Amino acid sequence: MVELSGVLGVAMVALGMVLTPGPNMIYLVSRSITQGRRAGVVSLSGVAVGFLVYLLATNLGLSVVFLAVPELYVAVKLAGAAYLAYLAWNALRPGGVSVFAPEELPHDSPRKLFTMGMMTNLLNPKIAIMYLSLIPQFISLEAGNVLLQGLLLGSVQIVVALTVNLGIVLAAGAIAVFLARRPTWLRAQRYLMGAALGLLAVSVATDTSAPARA
Repeated sequence: MVELSGVLGVAMVALGMVLTPGPNMIYLVSRSITQGRRAGVVSLSGVAVGFLVYLLATNLGLSVVFLAVPELYVAVKLAGAAYLAYLAWNALRPGGVSVFAPEELPHDSPRKLFTMGMMTNLLNPKIAIMYLSLIPQFISLEAGNVLLQGLLLGSVQIVVALTVNLGIVLAAGAIAVFLARRPTWLRAQRYLMGAALGLLAVSVATDTSAPARA
């Protein structure tokens, strides 16, 4: 049986991670604004499948691979940090555009929206770190079946992440209109998001922890 403290711990970590700007948020917001809520929901379904892939892969042995080949784990983290730094630069550079600023983007098919949502999540370093290093910390060896605990705790993270992201998808259009009428707020949002992404990139790149065995 999973301990209540573990469930609450994972829920709090998941909430903090999902509220931190990252590739998932940027993609979902951009698609929700340019193609509407339906496109955002389709993209979110792809994100959900990405979570399930991580959940199953991690609990069925991916963490063992990274433990056996730590250089691979480091490479994944550094690649993710570089991607976050790229997103931060796009937000902070002169002439950068806020994620909530409407842009003319080509309309993608539902299949592409789903696929891009899934791939964005699979390449999201925040999610990799969460499943490989954070969630396993809440597993108790004394509580019994470790595999079942990992699956249940990962499910808690998925529920929290999808709930928050669905709220972001549904509210993205209204937020975009609100900020469009307030250019100063729009710039402030862009700088804050860029700074958060930059700090996260540094944190990921300098993190020396090893993946925990689930």
